[in-house]
Amino acid sequence: MIDLSNSLQQLSIALGLGLLVGLQREHAASRLAGIRTFPMVTILGTVCAMLGQSFGGWPVAMGLVALAGIIIVGNIAEFREGSADPGLTTEVAMLLMFAVGAYLVIGHKEVAIVIGGGVAVLLQAKGQMHGIARRLGDNDLKAIMQFVLLSLVILPILPNRAYGPYAVLNPHHLWLMVCLIVGISLGGYIVYKFVGEKAGIVLGGILGGLISSTATTVSYARRSAETPKSSPGAAIVVMIASTVVFVRVLLIIGLLSPTLFPAALTPMLIMLALLALLSTGIWHWTRQEHSAMPIQDNPSELKAALWFGLIFAIVLLAVAAAKEHLGQGGLYVVAGLSGLTDMDAISLSTAQLVNSGILGPASGWRIILVAALSNLIFKAGMIWLLGHRQLFVRIGALYGVVIGVGTLLLLFWPS
Repeated sequence: MIDLSNSLQQLSIALGLGLLVGLQREHAASRLAGIRTFPMVTILGTVCAMLGQSFGGWPVAMGLVALAGIIIVGNIAEFREGSADPGLTTEVAMLLMFAVGAYLVIGHKEVAIVIGGGVAVLLQAKGQMHGIARRLGDNDLKAIMQFVLLSLVILPILPNRAYGPYAVLNPHHLWLMVCLIVGISLGGYIVYKFVGEKAGIVLGGILGGLISSTATTVSYARRSAETPKSSPGAAIVVMIASTVVFVRVLLIIGLLSPTLFPAALTPMLIMLALLALLSTGIWHWTRQEHSAMPIQDNPSELKAALWFGLIFAIVLLAVAAAKEHLGQGGLYVVAGLSGLTDMDAISLSTAQLVNSGILGPASGWRIILVAALSNLIFKAGMIWLLGHRQLFVRIGALYGVVIGVGTLLLLFWPS
């Protein structure tokens, strides 16, 4: 009875997935296969796999060959009628759904359901996906392929063991962190490429924070110096970008360090909520201001990735050395210096050191917060040097509140 129930369940899932994909193909007016053919193809795969449990892999192989022959005959008939579709989407979908039906028997049904549902979504999203491909320019495809180079070509061949002093330099782990940061930035960059100058102030700040909050601050500071009337809008973007920094920090910690994340969550959320509140307030004050996003650089350039990897390695060594020779005080000095220009490197290195037991979680989040406050001071300095006085007054006052609250958390939050 258990076997019968399981078999019926597999056939029912095959029927449902086939109907789902067949419905989409019927709606797309496919002449080769539709709402009746696809369920039969998927069930054929399931039945062949069931037979294969007793007779080996021959039933599956024969079923696949027979299906391929049917597809060829069907295409020949359509060609003779002069109605052949030059595409191969339906044919590939039929072969894949046969495989999904077979996998229901020999694999995990959850995986088969995901694949079958994904096929239906891909088929239905044809127009949107073609639109995305058409809107991506050469530079955008270059950015994506460069990320593929970083993550799928370089990463797998790097040795996965520790080198150097303090045993903290693992090439595979270092490059994995590079891929993580570049991936987050690339996601913001791709969204930016689709909205570009159409991005409003809020979206501009969010994307700026995802790509690089420091670069965004410098860009808008320069713009405010050139066009003083843009200072109110620039202040909103800079504040939102600074808010997103804490979202990035929490994302990095959550992905890399389950040990550090619980300790860091509440103080980081307090900082995030404070910045979000201040950003909302200044947005309500000057929301009529419109500001286009400046041109953003491709974050997946190999040179930029290598530079970040070098910075990350230096910070990792510096934090480990400070812990070994200078104690806790030295860690905060390193964090303050690292945070002047980059938050990602110190966040990644601290998460790894907490995971390895070199740092405790209470010290870990404080080091990251020191770096975050240092980063705010650095950005305020850039605004003072490059921006209009009106922008500096606005941002300086708001950053002062944030730095004050952060300092109180460092001093009085329980360990």
